[in-house]
Amino acid sequence: MPFAESLIGPIASIIDKIIPDKEARARAKLELLALEGTHELKTIEARLSAIIAEAQSPDPWTSRARPSFLYVMYALILLSVPMGVIAAFDPIAAQAIGEGMTRYLGALPDALYALFGTGYLGYTAARQWGKVKGVDG
Repeated sequence: MPFAESLIGPIASIIDKIIPDKEARARAKLELLALEGTHELKTIEARLSAIIAEAQSPDPWTSRARPSFLYVMYALILLSVPMGVIAAFDPIAAQAIGEGMTRYLGALPDALYALFGTGYLGYTAARQWGKVKGVDG
């Protein structure tokens, strides 16, 4: 199972970056190793294989779907800068804009947020795997 073996390293590297507590990090890595060879790891492997296949697709719409979605999310985050400027000159307008955005984002289904998280983590893992394999720069 060469793909699964190459998958453990990048996921362990991601665990190192996102879990600050040493004990929690060690438990997460042990759990990851326990998954090796199980049905769950095979499921993760299949999902990441699909992500990698999409990322390597010659179709620009397919290969750029995940990064484009991330760019949209980054743009939403960067909108906070002009909102700060608006708030400095017209706090009432800034509050109204913020409330409108909050209502809009609150109305989005939870599945969309789950999709974003899955896409973000999957894209990150696929990029890390590509770097480990030497196929991504």
